[in-house]
Amino acid sequence: MNRPASPLRIGTRSSRLALWQTERIRDLLRNLGYETERIEIKTTGDLAPDVPLAQLGSRAIFTKQIDDALVQGRIDLAVHSLKDLPTELPDDIQLGAIGPREDPRDALIGRGPLQWADLPEDPLIATSSLRRRAQLLHLKPKSHVVELRGNVDTRLAKLDAHPNWTGIILATAGLLRLGLDQRIGERLSPELILPAPGQGALAVTVRRGDDAVAVAVRRAVHDRAVGLTVAAERAFLRRLEGGCQVPVAAYARADSQDGIPVLHLHGRVVSLDGAAMVEGHETGTAADESSAASLGTALAERLLDRGAAAILADTRSNSVPAVTEP
Repeated sequence: MNRPASPLRIGTRSSRLALWQTERIRDLLRNLGYETERIEIKTTGDLAPDVPLAQLGSRAIFTKQIDDALVQGRIDLAVHSLKDLPTELPDDIQLGAIGPREDPRDALIGRGPLQWADLPEDPLIATSSLRRRAQLLHLKPKSHVVELRGNVDTRLAKLDAHPNWTGIILATAGLLRLGLDQRIGERLSPELILPAPGQGALAVTVRRGDDAVAVAVRRAVHDRAVGLTVAAERAFLRRLEGGCQVPVAAYARADSQDGIPVLHLHGRVVSLDGAAMVEGHETGTAADESSAASLGTALAERLLDRGAAAILADTRSNSVPAVTEP
């Protein structure tokens, strides 16, 4: 296999977290002797920071402009938070590698130490995620939810500037990667608030047919164990045709049986008002990502039969909830 052209041009969003993630991937490539160049690209999600995610009308709001640069040959690979990556990629792009995964749990954050047990029955919580919103309303139906957009630092600043907010919910992974773990009040158990599929994992996409780059990325970055777990989670999401507009959650953990990985997948679908929820578990061996994906698809099929289809149909037929900042 030919060595890819040097330096490898890496596309990324320009937020502090996206740049941290890109530098992590650059380190892994550098460890195997590959020179790289970072190229920052603004995406739809970055260009419309005040519009609720669910109203932007695309499942690729954080990836489209980067995808375009990759297809057009302006970059050689791209780094993404896996949870932002659509399950169906453009025809000319493929998932090259799944990188390291940080703690996948969501984090509850207040202006001071804040635990779930401290929340009143009617907390005012800010979040940009319909998944978090729906699960919060299921657990605490009297909650008030406001829209919260922006990068991690912006969201924390907005919390500090709104004394009427009880707290916010963010991904633990981003806070840890930015050295902001001291802001975390509680890392929420997946049994309480189930994470987004792929949350905490890094993804690298490459141009289909660019075999030299694909091999380099796979060798330097891919984490096989993480690849198996997220393959199950993303297959679950794919079968449900979910995205930012649909509150779907999934998390898989792995152990071993006679040297073969065994996955334990937990999936959940919740109505936007939190009133209806369908969830389930699926366990099985997963020697490769294909069998892991089959596990995710099987769980999705079971939940569709048990009521998830009706929840999702109702979600798609209704307008997005009015969630705005006070």
